[in-house]
Amino acid sequence: MKNLLILGAGTAGTTVANRLQRRLPTGWQLTVVDPDDSHLYQPGLLFLPFGARDEDEITRPRGRTLRPDVPWVREAVERIDPDARRVALKSGGTLPFDLLVVASGAQLRPAETPGLAEALAERSVHDFYTLEGAQALRSALERFEGGRFVLNVVEMPIKCPVAPMELLFLADEYFVRRGMRERVELVYATPLDGAFTRPMCNKVLRYLIERKGIRIETEFATGEVDAAGRKLVSFDEREVAYDLLVTVPVHGGAAFVEASGMGNELGFVPTHPHTLQAKEHPDVFVLGDATDLPSSKAGSVAHFQAEVLEQNLLRAMAGRSLEEGFDGHTNCFIETGFGKAILIDFNYETEPLPGRFPLPVLGPMTLLGESRLNHWGKLAFRWVYWNLLLPGRPIPAVTTRMSMRGKSRSTPTLAAFEDP
Repeated sequence: MKNLLILGAGTAGTTVANRLQRRLPTGWQLTVVDPDDSHLYQPGLLFLPFGARDEDEITRPRGRTLRPDVPWVREAVERIDPDARRVALKSGGTLPFDLLVVASGAQLRPAETPGLAEALAERSVHDFYTLEGAQALRSALERFEGGRFVLNVVEMPIKCPVAPMELLFLADEYFVRRGMRERVELVYATPLDGAFTRPMCNKVLRYLIERKGIRIETEFATGEVDAAGRKLVSFDEREVAYDLLVTVPVHGGAAFVEASGMGNELGFVPTHPHTLQAKEHPDVFVLGDATDLPSSKAGSVAHFQAEVLEQNLLRAMAGRSLEEGFDGHTNCFIETGFGKAILIDFNYETEPLPGRFPLPVLGPMTLLGESRLNHWGKLAFRWVYWNLLLPGRPIPAVTTRMSMRGKSRSTPTLAAFEDP
C-alpha cells in the first residue's frame, strides 16, 4: 500500500483531502495530519470586532469538516525528511509517505517585531487574525472613546491582503453609526507604496480611502512597537502615534517546514507556480498559504489550487507528467462598509478588471465596482464554504482558471463610488 500524507487540515488541506478521497486509485491510502480539533472560517473574523457574536457559526469540529472515511492523525509534526520520505511527529512516531502535500498554512510571528509579542499578550495592542484577538478587539472598540485608530501591516505577504483595508472601512462605518466618527482619526500604516499591489485595484481602493477620510502612511517598514509610548517606529525612524493599535504581524510558514530546511527566509516552501510541486522535492506538493507563490494567500486560491492539485496527484500516482494548471486565479470580496462590497477577480498575468461575474452579461456580481449584491455575496459565501468548498463539491459557474468573459480592460470609472 502506498501512502499520501497531507500535512494540515485548514481550507487547502481539507478541500484536497475530501476531493481526492473519492478518487484514490487502488493501492493508495490518504492520511491527514493536524493536531487541532476545530476548523475556523477565517473570513468570519472580520465582523467580530464590530459587534458580531456568531463565533459558533465560524467554527466547527474538525471531524465534521473531513469526510468520515478520511483517516486523521491528531498530532503535531516535528519535521519532514524528504529524502527518506518520512514525517517525524512530536510524539516521537513517524509516518512514511510516497507523496506528500504540505498544506500547513501561514502562522503569525509577532516575536519578529520588537515589542509586539509582549503588547499583544498584554492586550495593549490588538490583532484580528485570530479568534481570541478579534474578540478582544471587539471589547476594546466598545470601550474606545475616540483618538487615533491605527491599523498596521508589519510585512507582506499576509493572509487575505485586502483584510486590513476591509477592517478600516468597517471601522469607518462603526464609528459613524456610534456618532463619534469626527472624534476618530483612522490611519493605515503599510509597507506597500499604495493600498494594494495591483494598480487598477489600487486606484479604486485609494479613492475609497480618501473619500472616507482615512490617512495612509505608505512604505512604512515597522521596526518596533513602543507600547509604553503608544507609537510605531519604522526602520527609517519615522513614528506613528496611536491611541488604539491593530496590527497584522509578520506571517511565516509552519515551524516544521523551517526545521526541515524546506522553506525560504519566511518558512514558505518554494513551489512551482503552475503545477504546485515543490521545486526541490519531486515527491512533495505544496498547497494554499504554505507556498511561496505570488498569488494571494486567500481561501479562493486554496480552492482553485486544490482542483489543480487533485489532478496532478492522480497523475503522479499513475506515473504521468504533471499539468501546469494553476494560473494564480484569485477571487475575493472587499467589504467597503454600509452594506456594500467590491468583488475582484485576477491571476498571475491579469490584474483586477471591471466587468460582471460569474456570468459575462447577467453577472449578477459587479467586478471592481461597489454594490450591495457583492456584500450579500460575501455573507453568502460562508454557506458555500461549509457546504460546497470544503466538502469538495463544484461551485456553480466558478472556474479554476480565470476567465476573461464579461471583463473589460478599460479603466474603471470612479463615478460609481460617489454615493456612499
